[in-house]
Amino acid sequence: MTYRHSGTRTFIKFIVACGAVLFAASGAAIGAEPVSESKILRALTPKNLTRNLSGTRTPEEIKRQSFINNLRSKSRSLSVDERTEVATIAKERPSIDLEIYFDYNSAEIAKKAMPDLMNLGRALTNPALQGGVFLLSGHTDAKGGPEYNQGLSERRAQSVKNFLMENFRIAGENLVSAGYGKEQLKNQANPFAAENRRVQVTNLQTKQEAGN
Repeated sequence: MTYRHSGTRTFIKFIVACGAVLFAASGAAIGAEPVSESKILRALTPKNLTRNLSGTRTPEEIKRQSFINNLRSKSRSLSVDERTEVATIAKERPSIDLEIYFDYNSAEIAKKAMPDLMNLGRALTNPALQGGVFLLSGHTDAKGGPEYNQGLSERRAQSVKNFLMENFRIAGENLVSAGYGKEQLKNQANPFAAENRRVQVTNLQTKQEAGN
């Protein structure tokens, strides 16, 4: 009996130990780490500003700056043409995707999104980026109709803009918000994947490029 009892206790301890290891492993896989301030800062910092700092701008750069300045004064949602043009500019600019969590079917920012948003705010107010113009692009997954997703993505991008304005005192004219609904799926192989529900942050124009 002593042998069987001892063996049972040993077996139970083994099961508990395995369970603890599996729990720890699953927790590490599920709980995504917040994107650090330094990573955001590196991603949004242009690699070369030599030409821009020289004071000589090409006609294309002048046109782009004029367009961006026009967007900064907008108090309404961007038109289809404006969204398309700024998306084209954004392709050539430093950017980072942040998976910002929202309450279901809502533009209300979820509490678990706060670490990423706080790090984003700190990065945008870092002297290396402060004073620049940033595009906040809202994206959804493929669930729902185009019109609904378009409106939801716009409201979510605006929520992030409001958060940065209220908590980090970033000027509204330096934050351009745009919604793209489900037009630009990050994971096209899985249209309903979580990574499609994101806010992309793009450095449209640095303070030096704007000549400020």
